[in-house]
Amino acid sequence: MELNQEIKTLAAQLGAILTDKRLTITTAESCTGGGISYALTDTPGSSNYLDRCFVTYSNDAKRDLLGVNTQTLNSYGAVSEQTVLEMATGAARAANADIAVSVSGIAGPGGGSDDKPVGLVWFAINVQGDVTSYEQVFTGDRSYVRTQAIAFALKNIVSRIQG
Repeated sequence: MELNQEIKTLAAQLGAILTDKRLTITTAESCTGGGISYALTDTPGSSNYLDRCFVTYSNDAKRDLLGVNTQTLNSYGAVSEQTVLEMATGAARAANADIAVSVSGIAGPGGGSDDKPVGLVWFAINVQGDVTSYEQVFTGDRSYVRTQAIAFALKNIVSRIQG
């Protein structure tokens, strides 16, 4: 994976903030497939704030590794606000991290519907138990949707930590 400059810059900025504030982070990724954690580990010194991450592409992985409730997945689906909120909470707990970001979406080209179009991505950011969700609909091909999602996540983590 080649990281674009915006993602590299955001990951380095986030790493500096985490190091300065002595905070730890984890990721719970579905449609980004580990792209956020890849960006974080591309920054030297990331072992100071990153211990473990989760790529939970399937519903079973979301349940088994993050504790997402079966009823949540059955009622709302993997690509939903409810699911990413549970993913972020479960990841923070499982990794014993101060901050967790979760991502679930439909990168395409197929898989979309009227209610959940291709490009729909849900995010949750858990900062020491305070969890905020975000919904975005990105355009472009699969790779571009995923890249935009990675940049969006990093940008919003920085924003949340800086207040």
